[in-house]
Amino acid sequence: MDRNEVLLVGRLSAGVEDRELPSGDTMTKWRLLVRRRRHRRHGTMTDSIPCVTFDTEVADLVRSLKPRDPLELTGAFRCRIFGPAQAKVWSYEVEVSSARVIEADPLPQEPPEPPPPTTPRPVAVLAETG
Repeated sequence: MDRNEVLLVGRLSAGVEDRELPSGDTMTKWRLLVRRRRHRRHGTMTDSIPCVTFDTEVADLVRSLKPRDPLELTGAFRCRIFGPAQAKVWSYEVEVSSARVIEADPLPQEPPEPPPPTTPRPVAVLAETG
């Protein structure tokens, strides 16, 4: 059946913002910085993922953190649509249902250089050694 589950592990970006909605609910917004796996030799890419919650416990936890604090979040991927019919704006975010502070991972180290290639041996030598 259909599932919409998100697990994110990253670091809190700067700035947690509370917004009162016309319904009277409070929405807490922030961004989570998540490193991608190394795809280039000289750098690490980071995604800044927008997150929201309507849960007061999650909001209190996130507000208590400092930028760059490590965090694990679970929730669901959401699309919200704003604006008049002729100028709709689509917004994608993770609606967080639970959060916990985690132990900080050290930044990844550069992988060691591979050993230099060895001189190829003749096929006859390989056949003898089996």
